[in-house]
Amino acid sequence: MNETDHILTLAAANQRRAHEILRDLGLREAWQEVGARAEVVGSLRTGLLMKHPDIDLHVYSPAPLRVEDSFAAMARIAAKPGIRRVEYANLLDEEDCCLEWHAQYEDRDGRRWQIDLIHMAEDSPWAGYFERVADRIAAVLTPETREAILRLKYETPDGEKIPGIAYCRAVLAEGVRSYAEFAAWLREHPVEGIVEWMP
Repeated sequence: MNETDHILTLAAANQRRAHEILRDLGLREAWQEVGARAEVVGSLRTGLLMKHPDIDLHVYSPAPLRVEDSFAAMARIAAKPGIRRVEYANLLDEEDCCLEWHAQYEDRDGRRWQIDLIHMAEDSPWAGYFERVADRIAAVLTPETREAILRLKYETPDGEKIPGIAYCRAVLAEGVRSYAEFAAWLREHPVEGIVEWMP
């Protein structure tokens, strides 16, 4: 198997496993129990999940957002086998306007997954925005740009935390194709705060 085939096979396997984890942990159902709905965003929604195994969900509740509902849903998730750590931040008075949860999950192969759950009110200024971004990215991808994004992610040194949107913007808007070009682009376009870009 050549490197390109390996990258594409790995990406496809990650997508399958991520959807299995969604089902096994009952992530959507846990939020439905408290009257909220969970939507997949990020790399899992775009089909661009690569080396960094993560699942991003945006969760919506009718306003006003109740902190106790958020804790009730996360208590159900935290009780699931494989959940190793849960972190919480109240950012309702920040730009993010949300309750932020991060869970670490160990799958059956011992691989650690980051699960980010951003809980916001349905009338949040960010409601639906990142779903639209992901759907737009998925719509404009070609086989060549998809492979370019996956390859850049694959070539990123382990331990580097680079938001997926940075890869997409560099490839789709700026024509970046090599990791050297990407590193140079990142120096000129540091990723700070919420990135408002879509193709």
